Amino acid sequence: MKHRISEFLVGLVFGLGLIVSGMTDPSKVLGFLDLAGLWDPSLAFVMGGAIAVGFFAFAVARKRTTSFLGGSMHLPTSKDIDRRLVIGSLVFGAGWGLAGFCPGPAIVSAGAGQPKAIVFVVAMLVGMWLFEVAERRTRVPTSSNAGAH
Repeated sequence: MKHRISEFLVGLVFGLGLIVSGMTDPSKVLGFLDLAGLWDPSLAFVMGGAIAVGFFAFAVARKRTTSFLGGSMHLPTSKDIDRRLVIGSLVFGAGWGLAGFCPGPAIVSAGAGQPKAIVFVVAMLVGMWLFEVAERRTRVPTSSNAGAH
């Protein structure tokens, strides 16, 4: 139960941070992305703050074997930039630029009842489901995972 309360509080702080920073306002996000028009640089400070916090948080996390709540640490180890990463990044950026939402702010906005965000979240979930279906169909079983379906 202690972990669930901690998870709720971290999610609440994250959601409040998204609201206060303006990340849940699609027009503000689109203004930030519109470099050729009326560019709004204010979200650059949000991004800079997130990068600074992440930089120090990952530096601390790399030195730990367990989380602050006692769970095991599983940090990514791959540094490869492959076709899947590039295509995924392009799809993410296109969705962000078209809708003015990325997943976190969209979920917060959908929770607040914004119709555009609800449509975005539903489309995002359908896209994730379609990706999983496509992955299962194209995955070629190897000898090590042939029986793990």
